[in-house]
Amino acid sequence: MKGKLTALIAILFSLGLSSAKAEVSPYHFDENGITREVLERYLDRSATLVYLLIPDKPEGRHEFPYHSDDVRMAKNIGAKFMGRAMYRWGGESRLNDPQFWASARAIADDLHAYDPEIIIQGCLFEVITPEVNSVPIPADVFEAFGQPDGKRNFSYDAMLAENGRLVNHWGSSSVPDISRPETKMWFYYLASRYMETGCEAFHLGQIELIGMNDPDREHWAEIIGRIRECAKTRSRRGWVLLDAHTPYGGMVKDGVSLLDFNSFPLRIKETPDSPMGGCLESGHLDALYGKSEGCKSPSGWECEHLPYLVEFDNYGRGPEPGKADLDSHFVWGYDEISWLSLQDEDYRNKWLEYAFGWLRDNDQYGHLEMPCSRMITCPNESAGSYRANMRSASCPIGYSQEETIRNIWNNNLKY
Repeated sequence: MKGKLTALIAILFSLGLSSAKAEVSPYHFDENGITREVLERYLDRSATLVYLLIPDKPEGRHEFPYHSDDVRMAKNIGAKFMGRAMYRWGGESRLNDPQFWASARAIADDLHAYDPEIIIQGCLFEVITPEVNSVPIPADVFEAFGQPDGKRNFSYDAMLAENGRLVNHWGSSSVPDISRPETKMWFYYLASRYMETGCEAFHLGQIELIGMNDPDREHWAEIIGRIRECAKTRSRRGWVLLDAHTPYGGMVKDGVSLLDFNSFPLRIKETPDSPMGGCLESGHLDALYGKSEGCKSPSGWECEHLPYLVEFDNYGRGPEPGKADLDSHFVWGYDEISWLSLQDEDYRNKWLEYAFGWLRDNDQYGHLEMPCSRMITCPNESAGSYRANMRSASCPIGYSQEETIRNIWNNNLKY
């Protein structure tokens, strides 16, 4: 009898384990890292949703008047990875406003109440302005860097390259130098506060510009290590996903990637025989297709090529809008998202389907980040922005790609 009881307990225990395993979400990760399979599921449902967490201005004027409809769209399409949702490109003094953080946290809480597995991405970009001088350095930042609380503000000058490189690179603003201790403290401050707001991913921007004086990636490794250590206690699940634009195929140090995944612009190739048309092609200019470096990931798994995202980038307008130049990063004289916005609705829909399928057929490591909200720099009547939202009274400037994105994901992905 005792033997039968023991056997029964073993069976029940086994069934319990099987049930527990079956209940593990396909989007599960924790403080120990993220599997390649889970990472790629997130990348397969990634969308650029610029400033999704940035609330209205304190004085009540809408900084982003269609914000509510953006949130609705993000939920409707089933986005799991919400790219570029929180950052400042200049205007750093806004970080001093407690309402800025409280409102952003409320938006993140709403999204996570709807779907707790959504990842919201913040950005640590390649720009600083003199407004950083107005931002106090919190005591915990001094503590993280082993410094006594200096009761001071961040210093713009202390983040600049001592050799003058890339100072005033963006007009009256500059590229911060990652080899400067002040820059590391600034990035740590942003990352830690974004984590507290609900972000679980960070785009590090143009790492080669910021790493202008860090050829061996020693300084990048230091600050990334500090951000990952901070994530163990401040992020929602103890781990954050890091990526950056990687023009040379990655950010690998001693065989291990400092990034969880790579990212890059699509690098759309013009088709001169089809006016305003474009396609994707391996080897065109500096496109990342087939060139993402092999490595060990930060989570410990090996890969022949690190998974990566490609996005519709925005970077301005060329000198000859409307003219093809196969040697230029501009597409018919426009940045990539502006080029897309100039197409008619049918072409936009078909092109998203084409790009998604092209990546699936030509590079299994590549994933298309769907364009849901981004700035454009071309003649438009849409407040200088591209929004995939279905055009409606709630968003009369929508470009109506929302249902196409939703259908691509629902019809082509397992999860």
